[in-house]
Amino acid sequence: MGSWLDGLTGWLTAHPQWLGLAIFVVACVECLAIAGLIVPGTVVLFAIAVLAGHGSLSLGQTLLLGYAGGLLGDALSYAIGRRYHQDIKRIPLLVRHPQWMESAENYFHRYGVEGLLIGRFIGPLRPMLPLIAGMLEMPLIRFALVSLLAAAGWSVAYLLPGWATGAAFRLPLPPGFWPEAGVVAGGLAILVGLSINSSLRRHTRATLWVALMSLALLLALLIGWPYLTHLDNGLMQLVQEHRTQAVDPFVAMTTAMGDFRTQFMLAAAVVLILAIHRQWRHFIFATGALLGTALCNAALKMHFARGRPEVLNDPLSTYSMPSGHASASFALFLTLALLAGLGQAPRMRIMWLVVACIPASMIAASRIYLGVHWPTDVLAGALLACCLCAVSLAANRHFGGSMPAVASRVWWWILPAVAAILGWHLATTLPHAMAHYQYGAQPL
Repeated sequence: MGSWLDGLTGWLTAHPQWLGLAIFVVACVECLAIAGLIVPGTVVLFAIAVLAGHGSLSLGQTLLLGYAGGLLGDALSYAIGRRYHQDIKRIPLLVRHPQWMESAENYFHRYGVEGLLIGRFIGPLRPMLPLIAGMLEMPLIRFALVSLLAAAGWSVAYLLPGWATGAAFRLPLPPGFWPEAGVVAGGLAILVGLSINSSLRRHTRATLWVALMSLALLLALLIGWPYLTHLDNGLMQLVQEHRTQAVDPFVAMTTAMGDFRTQFMLAAAVVLILAIHRQWRHFIFATGALLGTALCNAALKMHFARGRPEVLNDPLSTYSMPSGHASASFALFLTLALLAGLGQAPRMRIMWLVVACIPASMIAASRIYLGVHWPTDVLAGALLACCLCAVSLAANRHFGGSMPAVASRVWWWILPAVAAILGWHLATTLPHAMAHYQYGAQPL
């Protein structure tokens, strides 16, 4: 595959006008039934996204093309399943590999709609689940809503790293950028690897290990951030290089999702619903994770008193490390993911955490885009939330044993409440941002 991929990237480098079409087509094939299992679309997408990041396409164009291609692949797979039903199993390739259909069908029967959302991020399942949904005649509107949401997160998760890598190689970054980036990336890789390995192996102290590793990385970052100035300045330069006034209002709307008022309303709604339904152990866990993160963030921010970047014309007077938006958003979404994963298989628990990190990362990244926080501020906030969520969960299990799954009736209250709060946020923030946000002004 190496020579073939080198040939493709070489041709696209010489003909950058075809990059957009290439992203769209490869994203479509990666999400297309059967074809997505054969074509190494993930590797190809990363390589093409790197080329796009060199300056041929903006980040917004890259993500939008990948999003559209993924939606088309989903729609075609669903239509094929809806049209041919069980006759699809007679395809020679599926006759030789019946496990492809069997695993996807069993997964869909077990997890339903949430499995369609989570399965988007599991390579062997991604192209097959829309096909199964069509075969089993899942309502079109329900499938479309899930696909619209899942494809958005998938586009960000699969294309943003490649595009950012290409953009980083294009810019003249500080000389110490890559060594510092390597150290930080290595630490995060150890944390992620430890979390996945201990979860899959069902270690009894997996949560405690994750908490200790998160704490160690957080302490290293809080002590060592003065030695990561090349990383901070390089990433800030990279982000500000691609900042545009057209995108500013939407990023301001995203960052407002992490404001104290919005996060307080979301957290209060979650813990109040858990208390009303007498889910006391889940209530204690959620309260400990959310309240503990907020208190520790405030204490650390006052202790380190780190100044904010000088991107804003009118810098905020409060201190920047750790980022309150990052810690609050990661604490909220990780708490919801951990609650959703109770009683499920390790792979599903991991995928819930992956999905939860997407909206949290968008809120955290918006702070860097707006120049309100240094990248290490945002990373410290995320690590703080990860540590406190793991500590709260480990303590709950230590004193009370394994927690049962949250009752399904509770989710019928939590999900609409969260959606209503975010919808209210969207309705009140976007018009104001579109009308009043200006480059360099204080974010909303």
